[in-house]
Amino acid sequence: MNTLTSLIAGTSGGHHAHWWIVFPILWLLLFALALTFFWTRCRGRHDGRESPRRILGERFARGEINADEYRSRLDQLR
Repeated sequence: MNTLTSLIAGTSGGHHAHWWIVFPILWLLLFALALTFFWTRCRGRHDGRESPRRILGERFARGEINADEYRSRLDQLR
């Protein structure tokens, strides 16, 4: 306990006493990276739910299906 107190207080006698702040910063960066990773994966799944409507819209835009067929299929998706 004495070593920890002297390390935080900066009275360890060495010039490396300020390094204690590096590890909390690294933990915060790791936590932020993990949150970003999981947030983008969850958001990607949400975009996947809309893909049938997006595909239907693309087919309509390319002229593969007409407006009546587009509306009919869109109603079936709801």
